[in-house]
Amino acid sequence: MQRILIAFLLAVVTSTVSIADEQQAAVAMKVDLETVVGAGEVEPVDGISVAGQPDKAAFEVFASAGYTTVIDMRTAGEDRGLDEAAVVTDLGMTYVHMPIAGLDAISFENARELDKLLNDIDGPALLHCGSANRVGALLALRESLGGASDEDALEYGRAGGMTRLEKHVKDVLDSD
Repeated sequence: MQRILIAFLLAVVTSTVSIADEQQAAVAMKVDLETVVGAGEVEPVDGISVAGQPDKAAFEVFASAGYTTVIDMRTAGEDRGLDEAAVVTDLGMTYVHMPIAGLDAISFENARELDKLLNDIDGPALLHCGSANRVGALLALRESLGGASDEDALEYGRAGGMTRLEKHVKDVLDSD
C-alpha cells in the first residue's frame, strides 16, 4: 500500500511540474525588450521570441544569442525608428517583412504563411509588430491549425502578446 501511495504522489508531482513548465514556457514567449537589453541575453521558447518594436540594442542582443531571423509584421508606413532591414542584415540575421494590416490580415491564410516561414527557418526567430498583438493573434490561429482547442489556441496567443485582437481571433476560430 505504501508503494502505491508513493507511486501516486510521484505521478502527481511529476505532472504538476510538467504543467508548470508548459505554463512558464508560454508566459515567457513574449519578452520585455528593456529586460532583454538590460540582461544582455534572451532565450527562445519553441524556437521563437515575440516582442513589440525592438531598437538596435535589442537586435544586437538577439543576434548575439544566436537568433537567425527577424519576422517584422509591421506595415511599411509604421515608424520603426531605424532602418530595421539594414540593422538586422548587418547583424547577420535574415529580415523577413510580413506586413499584417487590418483585421482581414488576421486570418488562417496568414497563419499558414507564418507557419511555413517558421518551419523553414534554421535557428531561433524573433517575431514582432508594434506591441506583439498582431503576432499573438496569428500565433493563436497557427496553434489552431496545428490541432489545438480554441481555448488552448487563445491562451497561446495571449502568451504571444495578443490583447485587443482576441475578439477578432475568436470570430475567426468560430467561422472555421
